[in-house]
Amino acid sequence: MEVISFRTPGLGDQSHLLVHEGRGVLVDPQRDIGRFLDVAAERDVELRFVLETHLHNDYVSGGGQAALRTGAELVLPAAAAAAYPHTPAFHLEDIDGGGGLTIRPMHTPGHTPEHTGYLVLIDGEPVAVFSGGSLLVSSAGRPDLLGPERARTLARLQYGSLHRLAALPGEVGLFPTHGEGSFCSVSGVGRHTSTIADERRDNPLLALPDAEAFADELLAAPMPIPAFYAHMGPANLLGAPAMPALRPPETTVEEIPEDAHVVDVRPRAVQAAGFLPGSTGIAPGDDFGSWAGWLVPYGEPIVLVAEPDQDVTEALTQLARIGVDDVRGVVRDLGGHASAGFELLGLTDFLERMPGARVLDVRMPGERRADPLPGAVERFLPDLLTQGVPEQLRGERQVLVVCGSGRRASIAATVLTRHGLHPVVLGDAGASQVAAALAGKGEAR
Repeated sequence: MEVISFRTPGLGDQSHLLVHEGRGVLVDPQRDIGRFLDVAAERDVELRFVLETHLHNDYVSGGGQAALRTGAELVLPAAAAAAYPHTPAFHLEDIDGGGGLTIRPMHTPGHTPEHTGYLVLIDGEPVAVFSGGSLLVSSAGRPDLLGPERARTLARLQYGSLHRLAALPGEVGLFPTHGEGSFCSVSGVGRHTSTIADERRDNPLLALPDAEAFADELLAAPMPIPAFYAHMGPANLLGAPAMPALRPPETTVEEIPEDAHVVDVRPRAVQAAGFLPGSTGIAPGDDFGSWAGWLVPYGEPIVLVAEPDQDVTEALTQLARIGVDDVRGVVRDLGGHASAGFELLGLTDFLERMPGARVLDVRMPGERRADPLPGAVERFLPDLLTQGVPEQLRGERQVLVVCGSGRRASIAATVLTRHGLHPVVLGDAGASQVAAALAGKGEAR
């Protein structure tokens, strides 16, 4: 038996392909199924099952399309009651995969009510468990994504689910779906797979004394929930179409539809030199799709701005993974329309600008609590759109913007220009470096 894992860093997830004696089991595939099916074909693997652990909150599933394309059997938690053909998985009702392969569903509610893990047995011996968003590496799946009203109940259920999985034999391999970088995870670590024995030893959540203490820990300081998450569960409940063709037409500034949102995918330095007023600048990166889904109204049309020779396939793929398919075109020449911009500075120059200036910190609340930047005005990046510019910045001309690395600060700069502000972005460092530099000078802001 072999398990091949496919990382999707921008979403902090991994899909898995189990291979045993030429038979394949695909677990929690994302919408761009070609990368999974290509590996299966290269290894001459017959895909027998596609397993879904839950109705995903962070991406559109490719499970239904993978099953349709290959003839594999699509298996979903029975309690999901998805609105398309599938085999319902019931707690501890084994599924025979042939050749000594058995799949044993385990109801593990907590991340979602219907959540189900899958224990794999070879010739009757448990060897691996696909835990989805339940037991994660040194962590657990969040119980609050379906709203605060159900969060504590789901947290209590998650406590029982983690301990149910932790009772499996220690040598069983643990293959979660969520991991480092996922907003579906309570916390993150560097590893993506583990064993039951390692989790019993190292996972701090398994050491909590009871379900109430566990719920207190998970709900003490929840991370923000990306705006597009609200649309993923319904899409996966009703079923999503296949990936769209990733070939939007070339267009011009003059042809941009009035109802379209412009997303600039050029490098940050290029954006700083000049971008289309009103556009949202999100430079290429693993998390491009997540930020676009969070900052652009979901379901509304998009036009991309790219360099003349820039390949936008990856950007389009990331958008399609979260169901953002209505991309009307790509603009590659802004002509004389690039009238907005911002300054992009290194740490030394940024520090020289700070005396007497307003500093805006756009990191998440948890980041700011753990590593504060004294004196900074605080507003998480997405909140600039939902809550507006902080009162302290109104009437200011120049605003210095920081985050953890410069990426979110640059995105924020394109938003701030809509309010008549001139952003100055720390582009090669983060708030912690600024705080350290100020502390080294004995300064307090």
